[in-house]
Amino acid sequence: MKAGNMTGSYLIRGSDKQGFLYALSVRSQDTVRHFKIFQNEDREYHVNSTSFFKDLYELIEFYKGKPVAKGLLLTTPCLKDESTGSEMSLIPLDEWERPRKEFELTEKLGSGNFSQVYEGYWIGKLKIKVAIKTISQDVVTQETFIRETTFLKTLRHRNLLSLYAVCSVGNPFYIITELLSKGDLLNFLRGCEGEKLNLDALLDIAGQVVDGMHYLEINSCVHRDLAARNILIGKNNICKIADFGMARFIKDEVYVSQSKEMPYKWTAPEALAYGQYTLKSDVWSFGVLLYEIMSKGMNPYPGLHNSELLRYLKKGNRMEAPHNCSDKIYKVMLDCWQENPQKRPTFNDLKISIDNLANYEPSEESPKHPAKLKEWLNKLKKPVMQ
Repeated sequence: MKAGNMTGSYLIRGSDKQGFLYALSVRSQDTVRHFKIFQNEDREYHVNSTSFFKDLYELIEFYKGKPVAKGLLLTTPCLKDESTGSEMSLIPLDEWERPRKEFELTEKLGSGNFSQVYEGYWIGKLKIKVAIKTISQDVVTQETFIRETTFLKTLRHRNLLSLYAVCSVGNPFYIITELLSKGDLLNFLRGCEGEKLNLDALLDIAGQVVDGMHYLEINSCVHRDLAARNILIGKNNICKIADFGMARFIKDEVYVSQSKEMPYKWTAPEALAYGQYTLKSDVWSFGVLLYEIMSKGMNPYPGLHNSELLRYLKKGNRMEAPHNCSDKIYKVMLDCWQENPQKRPTFNDLKISIDNLANYEPSEESPKHPAKLKEWLNKLKKPVMQ
């Protein structure tokens, strides 16, 4: 959609959805049209069932002469964005540092152990609303600031919080990010809007988190603090994973930390007992997060103190399913809570599981639900008035 791309401008991108490898995106007037590119048993590419191609280049050339949709011919590749910043970033990657005077804090949104988060404005060429995380400057928090901003600069995905700028001159430090209008997932689930969410919407939220975590997984990054309070919600219930203060890149299979600062009820047993974190540790945490989602914000392990948790888990105990949670969804939680990390699914496995649940476990409001289908069939049986 950037300036200079005219109708017919196109790009091919890899797809992380099940069933097709690539997607073709084409500029059409003021919108972008997206087409799935499939591959058949003969490894031929196609966007429909009439025209097949040995490679993507041949497919592109064909649709330059024949419309891929009514009145839409491919013309030239989309202009390449030379910036290496995130897609939401307003400044180049090598110019993250901005002067403090450009930012105005307005309303406090929340606080943590070392930081506070405000709604505010970035006052530059345009005055835009942003989220501003302030971190008091000392030796410990300086390491936290560097670590969190490093991750936000390095990792870019639609379901990860986007960094706009930083301010490391003066006290406190500022981390400036996109503002998600509905706040954190935990309070959202407990609020009026969260109370009205049906099963489809809850599974969509879970699926978005899995997409973001799968991206971290393939980049060998452990979040170590995956919980509903650290997922932010925006317009149309878009989810973004946030708070990378505890995140680490794993060079070996296991990252070892002796820090006692950990979210106990979201942390895997091997990390609680031995400080050992792997990519499968976040899978355990996702199981707890899925419990939060399906229970619409209930506290995990109600009535159980942190000091009792490890003993409780080592006896093979697990949380019971939330009220109205199906056996299939609860099984996903239990798979995440396997004692042996190697037996837990990967986030790629979870992507498939959540997609299948979304397809085959429709809510009562969905037209796919058996009750709705029965209602529809009954209507068909009624005689039509002439």
